[in-house]
Amino acid sequence: MFLSNRDFPNPFCYIGDMSEHPVIFDTTDGQQLRINMIGSWLKRRFGRKIVKLSIDGGFTCPNRDGTKGTGGCLFCSGSGSGDMASSIGSVSADQIRLALNDQIWLLSDKWPQAGYIAYFQNHTNTYAPAEHLRDLFTAALGQPVVSGLAIATRSDCISDEVLDLLEELDRQTFLWVELGLQTIHDETARAMNLCHTLADYDYAVARLHSRGIRTVTHLIAGLPGESRRMMLESVKHVCQPLHDHSSHLFGLKLHMLNVVRSSALPLEYPGYVPFESIDDYTDFVVEALELVPPDITIHRISGDAPRRDLIAPEWSWQKRTILNEIHRKMRERNTWQGRRSSF
Repeated sequence: MFLSNRDFPNPFCYIGDMSEHPVIFDTTDGQQLRINMIGSWLKRRFGRKIVKLSIDGGFTCPNRDGTKGTGGCLFCSGSGSGDMASSIGSVSADQIRLALNDQIWLLSDKWPQAGYIAYFQNHTNTYAPAEHLRDLFTAALGQPVVSGLAIATRSDCISDEVLDLLEELDRQTFLWVELGLQTIHDETARAMNLCHTLADYDYAVARLHSRGIRTVTHLIAGLPGESRRMMLESVKHVCQPLHDHSSHLFGLKLHMLNVVRSSALPLEYPGYVPFESIDDYTDFVVEALELVPPDITIHRISGDAPRRDLIAPEWSWQKRTILNEIHRKMRERNTWQGRRSSF
């Protein structure tokens, strides 16, 4: 069943003057969360818990297939941050349906009343002809308990035909497009073999925004050569109001770099450690979140990798510890998302 995403308010509660008193985004179950987390936002939006189901659509990337480069991003595993890579066109609509059914069946005992968002995650999920994309995306939306789509892609892989398709889908269902920017600094992008630029990103955001499509930006903190100042510059840039001078991105995904054995990064930067400790990383996240306007949903503030493949930071698999420490520091410092935002 398709659900409209039009004219839905972005709810959060102010406690007093935002410049002096904390903004509390979630008070359920005795919590007082000072971050506009996407899980809480979606629960308010749909009236029930919403779970993302990660789907491999069988795509590749232009910096893997030789169009722009080879080898992929320096930090990326062979699977493109998923479990299994496959070649373009090798996944059918029927396979998408089966993959979703399998995941929903596994999760139905834990969350019997949940709804789901089909998250096309691996590699570049708009890097194919629009009609092939239509087959896969509509197959996912055909599942009765799937309430929407999340589509991860690159800013340089959204053709006019694909943009038209995304706008069509956005009018039928709840949708966001996730752009893997990682950094605004082109020198870092070149060193990491991203094969796209900040100009590509800015153009893509403007085009998506002009069609009314929700956009989520993915940043990675701790890339080699980047100072704390440079990382915060990336956060500030993506959070500034879009071209109509009023609205922002829908969401931000921010997490530390994970150095994994299946990537090229440990060969190019042997011994590199992105953050020295959990304390170092969580301090950065709290400072970054203070710069993020409160209406931007936060989709991730930690990033774990399989322990068998992880090189550094050796503690990044401790996701719950990291999240608890971020929330603890925000309470202890009486700060909140957007406290120092100038937008």
